Amino acid sequence: MTFIFVKLQSAAFRALNSDEGQGLTEYALILALVAVVAIASLKFLGSGVNKELTSVATSL
Repeated sequence: MTFIFVKLQSAAFRALNSDEGQGLTEYALILALVAVVAIASLKFLGSGVNKELTSVATSL
């Protein structure tokens, strides 16, 4: 019975101290940051780009 308890305790300790998911979380945060920057830049530059494209289209 003690052997099973020690094995369960060891498995729980390894699970709580595991760093395997850390890399995936960091990549997800970086991807979210890139997406926020891209959306903000499109919002900021979108009207200017639309104006220029409309100008080019009307001149053709």
